[in-house]
Amino acid sequence: MRKQRAHRPPLQKSAKGLGTTILKRRPLEELPGLLKGKSVVLANGCFDILHVGHVRYLEGARKLGDTLVVAINSDKSVRAIKGPDRPILNERERATLVSALRCVDHVVVFDEPDVRGVLKVLRPAIHAKGTDYTEDTVPERDFVRSYGGQVRITGDAKDHSTRDVIRRIAESREKKKTR
Repeated sequence: MRKQRAHRPPLQKSAKGLGTTILKRRPLEELPGLLKGKSVVLANGCFDILHVGHVRYLEGARKLGDTLVVAINSDKSVRAIKGPDRPILNERERATLVSALRCVDHVVVFDEPDVRGVLKVLRPAIHAKGTDYTEDTVPERDFVRSYGGQVRITGDAKDHSTRDVIRRIAESREKKKTR
């Protein structure tokens, strides 16, 4: 008789790293107990086509605390924010790519158009955003400050974007057609 495998929630994967197996994808509800006593940093975004700006943002966020949790917008959420032609990569692929980054400790995927629901459950010490924001323009800043959390801006100057990557790919394809 075959031994049954333990059930894992969808998208929960083990990532191999330097001789250690790290479980990065978790249901949001598991994280508060798992992270108790740690200085938690939450970063969030669509991460549609992972680029150097995303990597620098996440590496900078990781340096702000003990543990980095990355909340990724679901496909439904990305469509609501960016339009019907997005995302380019589905949520499973985006979660896999972000999970592969050494600086990322845990990944959650959320359906809402903003990250408030994740913030309410997780209550991170720091909510990190990229340099396209200031500490006073982060939409969730008042909620984060209400429970004693901090809003911090990290990463390099906003001169990288998924939109620009898509545009460069389209321009390259057009040039090839005219040759």
